[in-house]
Amino acid sequence: MSLDDRTRPDTQPWAGHERGTPGYRRVVIALFAAGVATFAQLYSVQAVLPALATGLHLDASRSALGVSVATGALAVSVLGWSAVADRLGRVPAMVVSIVAATLFGLAVPLAGGLAPLLLLRALQGAALGGLPAIAMAYLAEEVHAREVALAAGAYVSGNSVGGLTGRIVSSSVADVLGWRWGVAAVAFVGVAATVLFCLVVPRSRGFVRTARVAGPSLAVRVRGALSDRGLLVLYAQALLLMGAFVTVYNYLGFRLLEPPFSLSQAVVGLLFVVYLAGTASSSLAGRLAGRGRLRVLVGSAAVFVLGALLTLSSSIVVVVAGLVLLTAGFFAAHAVASGWVGARARPRFRAQASALYTFAYYAGSSVVGWLGGFAFADGGWGVVVGVVVALVVAAALLATLTLRAEDTRGSMVA
Repeated sequence: MSLDDRTRPDTQPWAGHERGTPGYRRVVIALFAAGVATFAQLYSVQAVLPALATGLHLDASRSALGVSVATGALAVSVLGWSAVADRLGRVPAMVVSIVAATLFGLAVPLAGGLAPLLLLRALQGAALGGLPAIAMAYLAEEVHAREVALAAGAYVSGNSVGGLTGRIVSSSVADVLGWRWGVAAVAFVGVAATVLFCLVVPRSRGFVRTARVAGPSLAVRVRGALSDRGLLVLYAQALLLMGAFVTVYNYLGFRLLEPPFSLSQAVVGLLFVVYLAGTASSSLAGRLAGRGRLRVLVGSAAVFVLGALLTLSSSIVVVVAGLVLLTAGFFAAHAVASGWVGARARPRFRAQASALYTFAYYAGSSVVGWLGGFAFADGGWGVVVGVVVALVVAAALLATLTLRAEDTRGSMVA
């Protein structure tokens, strides 16, 4: 048997897979597939919210619960998944997570009304929590330290491809066959991505199993992940930026279905192709982060704000350009912040730090994304954009005021 975390001698610590090696390629492919499976299924409902609202006789904010309950359950579940990963190992926990989520995803289109739909989406979201809760800790342990930012960018690229795939497939199919078949089509995409992940993901070599001690050990690790001011600011980036991003995508479709745009559900869904901008920008941000993470993070926030302001236009061309910019800015910022958490956190509470970042990320999606519906109902799209800009500016100011002195050529002292 080859050396692993149980037999590896202390004199030969695992340094991680380096770029260009088969192990590195398998890590990147597996986590790319995991990102596709997670985000395609998580946000497939988002692209068909207007159709779901019509089919179930709901208003915009109630239909948005189809997204919010899933992301909220995911947020609540991540700390539990981090504890499971510490006991069982990163790879077994991720496999259980993605398989369970895909099974729940196949059941979602069968829901007979809003209540069973929300229950199934909550269960699916809770199951999906394992991947984002564990992925960054797995990367930090299995990839060489100098390659973590780049590998994190590749993982986030999979997230954006998943989000794009889920939204376009569900909206295109829903325009012809209804929202149920749209969501079902994405569930089958999730099945394919899940199979690929399970076949390709390398076993853990840098993971050291947590000893079987009493429950308070988890509380100690969580406190450790909450005791670092820099990590707290990175968690805030996740909450504020993701909340702003999901608010845009939850309610822009409702605006584009109405005059002066009057687009069809299928055309609105096709606009999600701008997620490709996130695929490119997250990989680019991973490469640039070595020159200074804070610089890339704040620059990405500025791009996000500019894009949000452009969506105020009554020209569909300008709105699409704004979507491209805000999507690129968001995913670049997320790639930097999420990779920064894994690099900064001490090894013994790295999984909890990753989980807390994920909790904040999906709490923003769930709570802010839902509350944005009231802003849309009361003040229209202009008020929504005002809220979004305020959230992104607050995130950039927090990062600038807190992290500037600690960002030295892309690294932070733990």
